[in-house]
Amino acid sequence: MNIGIVNDMPLAVEALRRALSLDPRHHVIWAAKDGAEALALSAKQRPDLVLMDLIMPNMDGVEATRQIMLHQPCPILVVTADVGVNARLVFEAMACGALDAIDTPYLGTGDPRKNAAPLLKKIGDIEQRLRQDKAVYLDDEIGVVLPSTHPVRLVAIGASAGGPGALATVLGGLPKNFRAALVIIQHIDEMFVNGMAEWLNHHSVIPVRLAREGDRLEAGVALLAGAGEHLVLKKSNQLGYTSEPRDNIYKPSIDVFFSSVCKHSDGKAVGVILTGMGADGARGLKELRDKGYYTIAQDQATSTVYGMPKAAATLGAAVDILPIQSIAPKLAGVFST
Repeated sequence: MNIGIVNDMPLAVEALRRALSLDPRHHVIWAAKDGAEALALSAKQRPDLVLMDLIMPNMDGVEATRQIMLHQPCPILVVTADVGVNARLVFEAMACGALDAIDTPYLGTGDPRKNAAPLLKKIGDIEQRLRQDKAVYLDDEIGVVLPSTHPVRLVAIGASAGGPGALATVLGGLPKNFRAALVIIQHIDEMFVNGMAEWLNHHSVIPVRLAREGDRLEAGVALLAGAGEHLVLKKSNQLGYTSEPRDNIYKPSIDVFFSSVCKHSDGKAVGVILTGMGADGARGLKELRDKGYYTIAQDQATSTVYGMPKAAATLGAAVDILPIQSIAPKLAGVFST
């Protein structure tokens, strides 16, 4: 991959260069001292991936991520000195489209390959997601859509890159007395999932918490899937976790959850696909629509990354394609009676 580095600390830049040099497939094409310089360099030479620090002069990493995704969109990985200490900024950057975050590799004594391994693994994971992003599902015929006559009680939402910001907009726009349960599948690393639930809860008018094994759906409560396993609907009103399918690169997977809703829901469900890289959730959303459920995909203009919603639109999986600001009012209208 051709990689751009954004960091104002020479030691951090050197640590990143050394780590990347351990994999001959990766090449550093430029290094910027702040977000403004990164934006200019991205316009001249667009990288396959940007390694973005958070705290810098002139333009910080959050604003730089926002500007790059607006003007020269490309995958961004937050790489900063201490992800835990900077958790709030990490989620702000992810809301702007950053895919993931990791600590800057250690430059000093010890095995350099061991020190670089977490960063190189993150980059490898992003490469996998980029490959899937090109594999928009075109092999299924669009089925006959049957109208649903059942009252809706569950909103199943899938999101990836740019998802935190989109989710905050949806959750913040719902009424406090919202009459359906919400389950959110967001692609996120295990180390961030608890903080993500807290961050969303701060931006939401209804309570948001991490989904636990055996949780029951509750109207007016949003449950965020944990990471490392797939969240599924095991009974019509009960959630649980499973390791199957093991070969899915996303854990949790939106497709897996949507399919479980089709299998176990009593017919009271709505599916929503928000901004994200790849095509996870497109097949599952189509399953929901083909079964007669109401489905929504975010539109291109308001998507930070128009991958998953595009795949859903290509399959004809969405009943409505809406700007992010219109999704909460639409859901509120569906559940008004």
